[in-house]
Amino acid sequence: MFLNYIKEFFVKKSLKNNLNIVKNEVFTSNIQTVGLLVDETQFRYSKELIKELVLNGIAEENIKIVAYRRKFKKKKIYSKPTFGRKHIDWRGQVTEAFLSEFIDTEFDLLISYYEVETPILMMLTSKSKAKFKVGFSSVDKKLNRWMIETTTAEYKLFISELFRYLKSLK
Repeated sequence: MFLNYIKEFFVKKSLKNNLNIVKNEVFTSNIQTVGLLVDETQFRYSKELIKELVLNGIAEENIKIVAYRRKFKKKKIYSKPTFGRKHIDWRGQVTEAFLSEFIDTEFDLLISYYEVETPILMMLTSKSKAKFKVGFSSVDKKLNRWMIETTTAEYKLFISELFRYLKSLK
């Protein structure tokens, strides 16, 4: 337990260093690929969230999702790529291959679907090579290019506001 606090401290420290690096993200008006970073500790409706994205014109095969769980069980089989604290080392480096691939993918849009500031999720968002990042207004404003003020339970409202904004950019 104590070691988790120390590990979280070091992850926060490397996150703070990462946030100071200004990234010039370029928005393309045509969204083809979407990365979805979900905190499943708080939100368990990932499938419904993906359905809403598909209803708004994103092909399901172009949506890549990774889920975070505070209590990750190694022996349990998850339906989607899932990770926990164990998959991040003391320096904030990813130790799992699917997470590294997710971070290195240049998505047109990254949706950081978490409203509680979790250092591990914030670190993944900041390291992502996505062109345009969207998240909740309750999370640090340096992470995302655009923030929506709602809760994770209102996923339909979140997606409708997102696509209304994206259409106005076109």
